[in-house]
Amino acid sequence: MFSLLKLLLKFFFAGLITAVIATGGVYLYFSPQLPDVQTLRDVRLQTPLRIYSSDNKLISEFGEKRRTPISYNDIPPTFVHAILAAEDSRFFEHPGIDIKGLARAAFQLASSGQIQSGGSTITMQVAKNYFLTRERTFTRKFMEILLALRIEQELSKEEILELYINKIYLGQRAYGIQAAANVYYGQNIQDLSLERLAMIAGLPKAPSAFNPISNPTRALERRNWILQRMHSLGYIEDQAYEEAVKKPVTAKYHSSDIELSAPYLAEMVRSELFEQYGEDLYTEGFKVFTTVNSELQNTANTALIKGLLEYSERHGYHGPEQQIDLQTLTEEEQQQLLKNTPAFGGLEPALVIGVDDANKTLQLLLKGGQQTQLTWDGMKWARPYKTVNYTGKAPEKPSDIVTVGGLIRILQQDDQLRLTQIPKAQAALVSLNPDNGAILSLVGGFSFSQNKFNRVTMAARQPGSNFKPFIYAAALNQGYTPATLINDAPIVFHDEKLEGNWRPENYSKQFYGPTRLRVALYKSRNLVSIRLLRAIGINTALDFLEQIGFNRDELPNNLSLSLGSADITPLQLVTGYASLANGGFKVSPYFIERVETAEGEELFKASPATVCADCMQISEQNPASSAQGQVLTDRPLAPRVIDERVAYQTYNMMQDVIRRGTGTKALVLNRQDLAGKTGTTNDQKDAWFSGFNRDVVTTVWVGFDQPTTLGRREFGGTAALPIWIDFMREALKDRPENAPVPPEGISIVKIDPVSGKLAYPGQENAEFEVFREEDVPTEMAGTPGTSNQSQTTENLF
Repeated sequence: MFSLLKLLLKFFFAGLITAVIATGGVYLYFSPQLPDVQTLRDVRLQTPLRIYSSDNKLISEFGEKRRTPISYNDIPPTFVHAILAAEDSRFFEHPGIDIKGLARAAFQLASSGQIQSGGSTITMQVAKNYFLTRERTFTRKFMEILLALRIEQELSKEEILELYINKIYLGQRAYGIQAAANVYYGQNIQDLSLERLAMIAGLPKAPSAFNPISNPTRALERRNWILQRMHSLGYIEDQAYEEAVKKPVTAKYHSSDIELSAPYLAEMVRSELFEQYGEDLYTEGFKVFTTVNSELQNTANTALIKGLLEYSERHGYHGPEQQIDLQTLTEEEQQQLLKNTPAFGGLEPALVIGVDDANKTLQLLLKGGQQTQLTWDGMKWARPYKTVNYTGKAPEKPSDIVTVGGLIRILQQDDQLRLTQIPKAQAALVSLNPDNGAILSLVGGFSFSQNKFNRVTMAARQPGSNFKPFIYAAALNQGYTPATLINDAPIVFHDEKLEGNWRPENYSKQFYGPTRLRVALYKSRNLVSIRLLRAIGINTALDFLEQIGFNRDELPNNLSLSLGSADITPLQLVTGYASLANGGFKVSPYFIERVETAEGEELFKASPATVCADCMQISEQNPASSAQGQVLTDRPLAPRVIDERVAYQTYNMMQDVIRRGTGTKALVLNRQDLAGKTGTTNDQKDAWFSGFNRDVVTTVWVGFDQPTTLGRREFGGTAALPIWIDFMREALKDRPENAPVPPEGISIVKIDPVSGKLAYPGQENAEFEVFREEDVPTEMAGTPGTSNQSQTTENLF
């Protein structure tokens, strides 16, 4: 008996030694192939690009994987319990491997020839997810075990769990528990209730099979099993368990938590940065902070949509988008139709399921199965569209507008539903800080999801009279004054560049004779602008325009330049206007303020050329001791491109566009510091308004993408100006008036409004005018009854 025991012991020790040697040999074989575990401390998880406003509102997210890494300290303890109950209840006790689990996996491998359940601990899953492939082989499994042991030696349990919860895929493009909480519940992980935490903890095992959106029944079973495990392990009390298992599945898909709608700007950011970073842009977790202000952007969105809807309603109702025979569709098919019809610009689809002429209401079916009524006040505007210039007679009852089965659009407005329609016209709005070119708001069209064409940067259109202030500024720069008389009279040009004879006209078809430049600008007299350009010379004007930032090669080299015949984008135009608003300095538009890594390291910070008339650049040549009262700055200084007195005169003249010209609707803002200019092109194909004070400069364009008339009653003052007003009302709210102060070398004197000469003593109709000192008139107008009106046709051009 003793000999048998001795023999067994020999076999045991021999087997043990053999196993140790074999294990050691296998370890020595695989060890050189194992990656460095320390790299886990510096791991960079694929994290999407996120774009923010200047006040930290999320604008957009770009990237295949939705992920928001969090630290261990931010993980709710209840979720730690839930994930341990679901995946690895002995995680804080074992050394990285679970012997029982591995034995079970080995038995399956021996009996079936393949591993059916991995027996993986959380640590082993970290090893697999970060270092290994997903193949189910003995070699890969053994390396996983060795890696898990090494990970446990070099990282803490908390570090391991943090790596795990940030890496795992949880369905619906969500990687990591924070992203999953956002996707399924629209909340942060710290804000989720017990049953929701258990639901997310059930996803790592099979993100598709246990998905609460696509497989709610199986997801509920998995969740309740985890809750039962948490209860049996002593993680939760009886009452908490009983309450949680009774809760229904409430998960639904939540898109990225976008806080601010600025999709056109977001695409500009993505496009610009992609040229620098390539595909890494979508995975490195960059944070981009733009110059856009969230309040101004929301205001711009609202103003542009409102303006286009008002334009659309003025021209009549085009009718339902579709006419459906409801009897051929089941309720589910009707809902699917609504679900498949996207909302654009906040305009939601609805099906007309009942028309009540007696009570003047429509019964509507909305997305989600909700039914509601549309009252007469919300639809009585809908005269039928005939042409862009004509509508049919006003409707008298709902059936004059739509019938049952009509797929229509509705808008929630002031707690009341309103019938509406997707506008066929488009618009663009862009606003800058004139002191540095920072884009404050940008809207490139009615709806980015409907049409991604950015009209602010891509739509080069003729600005019409919106371009005239630059021609007038060029003339003032050459010694002309706001009081200079130009003859508003018929003229015929024979110009080969204009393809033959050209007989320009004023919009009114009338001619007004000798006209002061100030009056000609605020009344937008075409013939004065043409004669003025001819007088100063086209090349002189082009030199001036090139200096303030316009591309000379894109401008026509003929007299049509004076009427705004160049093709210019709203962004180019508003940048030119910034030089008039800021006192004559050239700034360049920019929209990226800074770029940060996922860890907050600054990769880029904008350093725009900035207006500072009293600043001196800090340099070795200009030490502080030599500043002599000037402000020192390390910012790049915006160069002066317009004489400050010319800029002031132009600003002052443009104030009259609002006070008594084509922009008088803006008087509703009750401000004295505003200046601007309307613009309307031939056949009313484009409508513009650009305007500013010293703080904000904004350009608005309205038109069709394929140029066609907006209608014979549509102009810059009717189509574009209302949008500008709605935006500037909020943009300048609570801001004090900020008009320029007359610079040195400006004289303000009284003139005779007819002749432009100095007013005679006691003249009652005299007007104040602004002149450069060297250009002040020296001749006095004649008193009534004298003949001191000596201008000739020659000096009236």
